[in-house]
Amino acid sequence: MIRRSDNTSESWKNLPWKQFRRNLFRLQKRIYKAIRVGDKRKAKSLMRLVLKSTAARLLAVRQVTQLNAGKKTAGVDGKASLSYTERFALSKELKQPISTWKHKPLREITIPKKDGKTRILKVPTIADRAWQCLVKYALEPAPEATFHARSYGFRPGRSVHDAQKILQINLKSDAKGIEKRVIELDIEKCFDRICHKSIMERLIAPQGIKLGIFRCLLAGVNPEFPEQGTPQGGVVSPLLANIALNGIEDIHQSVRYADDMVILLKPKDNAEEILGKVSQFLAERGMNVSKKKTRITATTDGFDFLRWHFKVQRNGKFRCVPSVDNFKAFRQKVKHIVNNSNYGAAVKVEKLAPVVRGWRNYHRYCKMDGSRFSLWHIQNRAFRVFNKESKQDRYTSKKLLEKAFPTVPYSENKHVNVKEDKSPFDGDVSYWNERNSKLYDGATSQVLKRQDHTCGYCDLKMLSDEKVHLHHVDGNHNNWKKNNLLAIHESCHDYIHMSKRES
Repeated sequence: MIRRSDNTSESWKNLPWKQFRRNLFRLQKRIYKAIRVGDKRKAKSLMRLVLKSTAARLLAVRQVTQLNAGKKTAGVDGKASLSYTERFALSKELKQPISTWKHKPLREITIPKKDGKTRILKVPTIADRAWQCLVKYALEPAPEATFHARSYGFRPGRSVHDAQKILQINLKSDAKGIEKRVIELDIEKCFDRICHKSIMERLIAPQGIKLGIFRCLLAGVNPEFPEQGTPQGGVVSPLLANIALNGIEDIHQSVRYADDMVILLKPKDNAEEILGKVSQFLAERGMNVSKKKTRITATTDGFDFLRWHFKVQRNGKFRCVPSVDNFKAFRQKVKHIVNNSNYGAAVKVEKLAPVVRGWRNYHRYCKMDGSRFSLWHIQNRAFRVFNKESKQDRYTSKKLLEKAFPTVPYSENKHVNVKEDKSPFDGDVSYWNERNSKLYDGATSQVLKRQDHTCGYCDLKMLSDEKVHLHHVDGNHNNWKKNNLLAIHESCHDYIHMSKRES
């Protein structure tokens, strides 16, 4: 039971968040294990416990109001943030029976695509996002126990780098990648066309959750297709899409990340026959293969997937580099910051550093040597701008440049893949500890080992899909002494800095 004298910021911050996360994770592990042994009745009973859990309700509100990337995006009610009083009120509102939740209409935001067309992002209200997050906490462990091993998108403990590694394993010279072809599969308007019936039939959940999810789906429907679509922008939407698409990987050797998929073909494989089976699989779920964008490509010609360009060279060697579109978008983002006259060099450094670090981290397992991907030309241009704006000596400009373009070590094709049957919900602490040791190097790896792979903030093991961040205790990012570094969850890091800003 939560005791608080008033709904102030202190009462919210001082809630036992660490204990809440432990309580929720304990229930999720039990759901996962129940499904693994085929006990759906027990799993559904545990899901009801999650929905009734005070820990889960408060964590759901915290997640959508403080931690999620889109936390400041308003829904149709115009609310882009909640006060502490409103957060407590929302957590209380989530106590009502899940089947009685009234899902409000979705706010539509138009987003341009690179082919000149647009896609519609449908954003729920903050309250509906919290409801979806709570339901996701209860639902997610069940399908995780049944999902295909080569599905990597929007799943805990898995990442784009796992999908990247699968292609490297299957296209390297030892695997005769030079002889293979790939089907670059594009599902036409995947999120807009998923049949509601196909989701509901495959959903392992109590009837109350099913009814709530069905109402959630109906809130974002296109009038032309009243029985199809899961709204992009919803917290639970990626999970529902994964549930509907699960099993497509069994048709042929492939790798899937959400609705992006590459099918690997050996010389004797019949591409048309495989595409026919894929089309039939999708048709049963209300979707179609995009004939315009789906293509069969020789590995020696190269193909794009997940912002990378994969290619087998004529000598048989496999190469992966950032795609042309990805590099162009990144370069434009950097140029926009560097050339912006509204703020000086010091502010530009603060804005550039996370952009550059994020891009380099994403591509850390690519071939990144050479002047293009080392960013030599971009850095040289930035140096000239900084030197002109800072009106100081070249040494000062060089120091600013080093901060703006932080170095990130890269190791081509060295990512360690997750084991096919593993999930953070299985509770195998030793496996996930060892995996985290291999995913990080340098100071992060050393701090993780010193902390026994436990988050320095919430004391939970680093088992989830969250990235590990290094936190500088004194706030000085130039102080790399051991006692000033903490390895913590990405969300914990966000929460620490957000709390400092609000205090």
